[in-house]
Amino acid sequence: MNASFAHSARRARFSRSATRAERIARIDRLASLLDTRFVIPFTKFRFGADSLIGLAPGLGDVVTTALSLYIVYEAHKLGAPKTVLARMLGNVAIDGMVGAVPVAGDVFDVMFRANRRNVRILREHLDRAGR
Repeated sequence: MNASFAHSARRARFSRSATRAERIARIDRLASLLDTRFVIPFTKFRFGADSLIGLAPGLGDVVTTALSLYIVYEAHKLGAPKTVLARMLGNVAIDGMVGAVPVAGDVFDVMFRANRRNVRILREHLDRAGR
């Protein structure tokens, strides 16, 4: 019986709608994971899972681009206008195209940080719109 209860509790937790603040926090955490989660010891140099996953030829770039597009999707669900979404998609496109270039693309991913940029763009829009 406990297993059944736990399953129902998990289903209820995932089926409820996330609040605006929860959505923003979730995509902010994802952007941080992808772009700035890790630090090289004794430096201020940060990089994220995007750079590591992107090392896998072909599939890595597809996976990281899909995760970046999820952030844009959430921005759409939060009511971001087409101009904001277009800027965000432009960042994802640049990151995806340049990131696909072996080695140089991985260095670019570390420096460009498209996901952090996109969360910043979304937050600026939401702040201007008065939430």
